[in-house]
Amino acid sequence: MLRQVVLDTETTGIEPELGHRIIEIGCVELVNRRLTGRVYHEYLQPDREIDQGAFEVHGISNEFLADKPRFNDVADGFLEFIDGAELVIHNAAFDVGFLDAELARIPGKPKIKDVCHGGEATDSLLLARKKRPGQRNSLDALCKVYGIDNSNRELHGALLDARLLAEVYLAMTREQSTLLAASSGQQSAVMTAEAIRRIEGRKRGANYPVDQEEQAAFQSLIDAMRKQNEQLGWDDVDLSR
Repeated sequence: MLRQVVLDTETTGIEPELGHRIIEIGCVELVNRRLTGRVYHEYLQPDREIDQGAFEVHGISNEFLADKPRFNDVADGFLEFIDGAELVIHNAAFDVGFLDAELARIPGKPKIKDVCHGGEATDSLLLARKKRPGQRNSLDALCKVYGIDNSNRELHGALLDARLLAEVYLAMTREQSTLLAASSGQQSAVMTAEAIRRIEGRKRGANYPVDQEEQAAFQSLIDAMRKQNEQLGWDDVDLSR
């Protein structure tokens, strides 16, 4: 099972090194590239003033947050929600930097890389830049490119933005979910993105054990490729490597 959590935050400013804090966390869950309906959402009391520039982006005021919990009140629930999932974040370094800064304030809490699957978040901004070099790749721009309705996004909001990003990410990576698309009427072999990631990770030296799902998916792919080769008269091609 491939479990992903698409995550976004809103903050009091842009630099955690200067003491800026998270004021909103929004997460949506994907399982096998499908939205499950499970979400995680919290507004947080930051114990400091929100910069005017940040307020103009998200519209969240100090007064609104006055009675909200603090990060240390919700940290365990948040970590439980993301535990073991692949995180998908737009401009991941920003959000992870803030989350790690919040976790560092609580004795004994891990860093994000120690909780999420694979050790680091998938940065959808970097993926978009590879697919669309030299073009605008903001969330609004990508919604327009992939035909996703963002008409309700007058201001940034962590949960709304996480949901929009989930749809953008699925559209942007749709072709990666299928390694072999057979022609009509023929069998297709599909490997999950998780199985592909594990195989690619081994090429780079990562220590991923082979599981039964991955073995079955890979064998299905090889069988389908061998069948196509036989039909094309390429039955001497070695697919075992």
